[in-house]
This record gives sequence, structure tokens and C-alpha cells, in this order.
Amino acid sequence: MNTSPPPLSHSPRALVIGGSLGGLFAANLLRNIGWNVDVFERSAHDLDSRGGGIVLQPDVVEVFRRSGVDLASMNLGVQSEYRTVFRPDNSIQSKHYAPQIQTSWSLIYTMLRTTFGDAHYHQGRTLQRVDQDRDAGIVTARFSDGSEEIADLLIGADGGNSAVRQQFWPEIQPRYAGYLAWRGLVPENEMTLSARQGLHGDFGFANNTGSHILGYLVPGETNDVRVGHRLYNWVWYRIVDTALLGEIMTDQQGRQRGYSMPEGQLADRWKAHLLRDAEALLPLPFRSIVEATKAPFAQAIRDLASDHMVDGRVLILGDAAAIPRPHTAASTSKAAANALALADALQATPDDVEGALRRWEPAQVHYGKYLEIQGRQSGDYLLFKRPPATRAD
Repeated sequence: MNTSPPPLSHSPRALVIGGSLGGLFAANLLRNIGWNVDVFERSAHDLDSRGGGIVLQPDVVEVFRRSGVDLASMNLGVQSEYRTVFRPDNSIQSKHYAPQIQTSWSLIYTMLRTTFGDAHYHQGRTLQRVDQDRDAGIVTARFSDGSEEIADLLIGADGGNSAVRQQFWPEIQPRYAGYLAWRGLVPENEMTLSARQGLHGDFGFANNTGSHILGYLVPGETNDVRVGHRLYNWVWYRIVDTALLGEIMTDQQGRQRGYSMPEGQLADRWKAHLLRDAEALLPLPFRSIVEATKAPFAQAIRDLASDHMVDGRVLILGDAAAIPRPHTAASTSKAAANALALADALQATPDDVEGALRRWEPAQVHYGKYLEIQGRQSGDYLLFKRPPATRAD
């Protein structure tokens, strides 16, 4: 007896939970292949990461192309020329030509958000529960305000603390990696002479015991890429135990922020702590850029690579499914790759949604696990000097 749902006789509808990059990648791509898509974001305000740096990867550009963005008229970021590695004593360990483009979270978000539009982007909607009717082939999202939405597909793109993942796979939780990333943004014209001479225009790095820092230019306010209007973005990895992490993630009002401290909320004592560590560990160009940062922020490094991404007509993607460490430069591109593959799978078999998802899932799970291993090995070596594990034959 055939118990599969009947073929879709209407334009299919998808609900996307989470209105950040992963959700907008999926929303724009599915709409491009004929789906009706609504995005539900729990924040009542526009999302803003003020330009935290991202290395621009081909999968992100491909999402823009398929979404109808006029790439010929767009400047997607700032190009660096050389990769320069400094020793702690300010001398240069290596420098080689390696051009690449750095962009910002803000630029990608703004472009995706503008392309998707406002009509089907719903703010202040917090998911409470998801229900499925497998026989009818429908999924229902229930929200904390008492409302509900019914569709053919639900996509959980709601980040590392995903409510969708916690309902369907509660045993799968991110794990703290033992270190955090201090971060900062400095207006290009406020870079000190030593910072400009050592870092400007290049992708810079410096290592020390329990310390790894990197930095590069990114688009500035309102995604401005003009010389003199850009921002210098730096990321500094430092070993921090769990108890100290909890203190750092307590903001100026005494509120516990968990694993991410937003810009402008870091308690003053940690700014002083950061400056002392910079004096002790960083070469002069990086030390001066940290000192010039008015509002540093922080992000705990966590590992997640889910064994599952699909349950019937519910799926998770992006950071909801896997959180690669930033050393891979792949968090945003992985979300884009998940969404591209999803659109391809659904377009290939439009009348077999669940079959498309079953075929989509294995490669995406594998990709997340591959990036987890790659990121863990890089971070463990850079921060803890642990060599990559070798497999016995």
C-alpha cells in the first residue's frame, strides 16, 4: 500500500525559522525555484552585527547570483593582497602574495534582506513548537504569541541554540572548545601609524603561547568600501576556562549572555584585562589596533556537528546543524552550501519533498562533520599546540 503523501498540486510553502544569514540564504533560493516562503525571526528589531568580518567564499556569491542580485554593479568587499605573519617581537615571520576578498556580516545580511523584501519577513515571532502530520504531508509551526502557520516544509535556521534542533534532537548540543575570540572593529582612519604600517591592506596574523590573532579590512558603516571609510576587523583567540568564561559573558548590567557578548556590552574590567594581555602577548601593530578599539566584544568558540538534519518535512541547516570553528572560514559559506544543495534537491523532485530531503541530508551531515574535524585540529594546534591526531592503520 502506498502511504506517501500525494503530489503537490499547489505552489509549495516553506516556513523558515530564523531570519539571519542561513535563513535568508534558504528563503531567497527557495523562492527562486517557485516556493512561497515566509521567514520568522524572534527578534523584534533588525539584526545587526555591525560588520564583523567574513572571508567571501564562492558559495555565498552563488546564492547572490541565483537570487537575482546584480553582481556586476556590486562591490562585495575589500581585497587584501598579502598574508603577513608577525612574531611577538614585531619581526615578520613570513609574507606571501595571497589576494582574497573580505566582506562583512552586515553587507551580506543587508543584501539578502533587501532581496527578500519585507512582506514575508516576520519579526518578533518566537517558535514554541513544531508539529507534523506525516500522512497529510504538512508541518505546523506554533509560536509563543498563540499564532500558528501551516506549510509543506519547515527549515530551522535559528543558530547554534536552535529551538528546532532542541525539539527534534535534544541530545545534540554545542560543546565549548576551551577558548574564546575577542573581537573588535576600528575605523580605518583611526588606525595608528604602527597599525597602518604593519597591517593595512594585508591579512595579518600573530601567534604566541595560548594566543592567536588575525585581522583585515572590511566594509565600513552602511557597507562603505571606499578607502578611508572602511573598518579594520580583528579576531583574537585566547584560552579561557569555563568559570572565567561565565564572568566575561556577564554584561555591564549583570546579565548573563551565555556564549556571545555583543559590541558595547562588555564590562569595563574586561577591557582593562584585554589591554594588559595585549601588552604582554601581541606584536606592536596588533597591540595598537586592540588599544584603539572602543568597544571590543567576544564570542565563545563551540563545536557542533549534528548526526541528523532531517525529520520528515523538518530540517535544520547552517549553525543550527553544525558550527565550524572560525579557523575554517566556513561558517557562512557552509550555510550557503546547505541552502544551495537544498534548492537543487527540491527542484529535482518537486513532487517528492521528503525524498528530496532524504537525499539531501547525508552529504550535508558529512560536510558539517568534516568542517568540525578541520576546525578542531586547527584550533587545537594554534591555541594548545596539539598536533593533529594520526590514524593507526
